[in-house]
Amino acid sequence: MISDEKLLEQMAEGDQAAFEAFVHRYHVPIHQYTERLLKDAKKAEDVVQETFIRLLKQLKSKQIPTYPKAWLYRVASNICKDYWRSAQYRSEDTAKEEMPVTVDPQASVIEIYERQETRKEMLASLKSLSESQQQIVTLRFYQDMKLKEIAEILDLPLGTVKSNLFHALKKLKGVLSKEEKEAENHEGTTQPRPRALSARR
Repeated sequence: MISDEKLLEQMAEGDQAAFEAFVHRYHVPIHQYTERLLKDAKKAEDVVQETFIRLLKQLKSKQIPTYPKAWLYRVASNICKDYWRSAQYRSEDTAKEEMPVTVDPQASVIEIYERQETRKEMLASLKSLSESQQQIVTLRFYQDMKLKEIAEILDLPLGTVKSNLFHALKKLKGVLSKEEKEAENHEGTTQPRPRALSARR
């Protein structure tokens, strides 16, 4: 398979086939990444389009990114950050009801991720994290990236990425465990059940 760097060199020379091949390679991963951050497929597509537009501008000025993959994710991340800081985002950020998450409070953080029943529930739990932590968790678990790659994409020291990931997972475990307890308390209040039966649910 032709390398990213080679494709970019060909794109800089105006090769349309190289551009189409590069877009085909990264459109879906970048869209999935930004959609999980923004919780909006349409806005994610806008971010993807803007990311590739910026890449073309970069190539037009004869500046080929040294690490194309990291460069793409970094640009997409920065566009998302700009959106989060915008007045448009603040006006659209409305509260949404979410279904309770079922999780064993004693489970490990990895098990918690594996037991997420729906995509909607996982995205809802990510909202409890800071912007930086959301990006790190999304890149690590959804994009299956190594910590070193994440550090390059977010332009952060490796130690900072590790620390943020640790605290993010710890916070997620606490949030999910709290939601489970609240759901159990609500169920017990609205519809009393024998304790043995409830424990099996």
